[in-house]
Amino acid sequence: MATAIHRSGDAGVVCGAEPLLSATLRRAGIPVHRAVLRVGDPPAGAVPVRGWSATASHGGEPSVVFAAAVRCTRSGGSRAGEVVRSVVTRWAATTGPREVLLAEPRSFCAGVERAIEAVRRSLSTVDGPVFVRKQVVHNSHVVHELEALGAVFVEELDDVPEGATVVFSAHGVSPAVRAQAAEQHLDVIDATCPLVSKVHAEALRFTGRGDTVVFIGHAGHEETEGTMGHAPERMRLVGSVDDVANLDVPDPERVSYLSQTTLAVDETRDIVAALRHRFPALRGPKSDDICYATTNRQHALHAIAAEADLVLVLGSPNSSNSVRLVELSRRLGTPAHLIDDLGDIRPEWVADARRVGLTAGASAPPQLVTDVLSALRGLGPLQTTTHRVATETVTFAVPQKAQRR
Repeated sequence: MATAIHRSGDAGVVCGAEPLLSATLRRAGIPVHRAVLRVGDPPAGAVPVRGWSATASHGGEPSVVFAAAVRCTRSGGSRAGEVVRSVVTRWAATTGPREVLLAEPRSFCAGVERAIEAVRRSLSTVDGPVFVRKQVVHNSHVVHELEALGAVFVEELDDVPEGATVVFSAHGVSPAVRAQAAEQHLDVIDATCPLVSKVHAEALRFTGRGDTVVFIGHAGHEETEGTMGHAPERMRLVGSVDDVANLDVPDPERVSYLSQTTLAVDETRDIVAALRHRFPALRGPKSDDICYATTNRQHALHAIAAEADLVLVLGSPNSSNSVRLVELSRRLGTPAHLIDDLGDIRPEWVADARRVGLTAGASAPPQLVTDVLSALRGLGPLQTTTHRVATETVTFAVPQKAQRR
């Protein structure tokens, strides 16, 4: 794939959308080599190639260029050539001017930044390996970056040697996990988001006064497991309005509710209403458990979804708050897709989308947004408009044990 095209005597043209085409080829099983393509008479002895290119002009100037070539002599070259031709053709059909509606706030929240920094500081000061239980935040790019720096990610503490340093993820852990860490004499750095710790404290307080606590959350999510582990015998899990009808509690007059911090605001509101209808004496937290960052990102998406032909949400598949953004856009009637990075974008998604909404979950690095904008700019003139619904000033101090190191 050509990252740029140079002809004799000209300054050359950068192929900004090359990452989009390269990713499509890799998904089709075609190995990709990226290079600057120099157009002219081939040198003596050069291997023959078949090439395909597409150029679109806007305002009289060529602003979109794709180019790809396949060596004619390589095994399977005929099939590869047809695939390359098809990919170039499909992406060429997406070219044209676009507007990107940027939701703001987006990307990292304070809890995510705190957790990542806790791992980074530990890696720079601890003698020996630093283990991280589960993904410190739910984003593959963050995990891979920290792995490259030396962090060792494990599913359970059974995989951590006695006496080693371990970081607990931003999603929090149950008392049972803390007890196991103590038994193994682990040096624990707790990167639990303070807003998750707030929910843990509420669970202990509500069950301590004799309530059955209904936890609104997703089964199997680490935050759900960590919170319900504080009083499993006195907590019940619901994930939908339908679940409320099947609840069995010992005393309907003593019921409280809490929620996972990364849920959809509107769906959680409906579940709370159903709980209150069934248990009129229902009590809850003084302030919403759904965190400010989740709420802000949903409100920001709400502000742009109706104006967009398509919404792209940057985030990994196991990121609850990112998945909720996709679901929200679809409930509002706008097609939406979750992408781990720009390589997940499909040409058929953007072919007829002239106004693209773009946001990122709270655990997605901001650089991923920049990368998507650069790639879309490679498809044609791009106007960006930011829709800000809040300014986030929240910061959380890095865990004290990490600060002392």
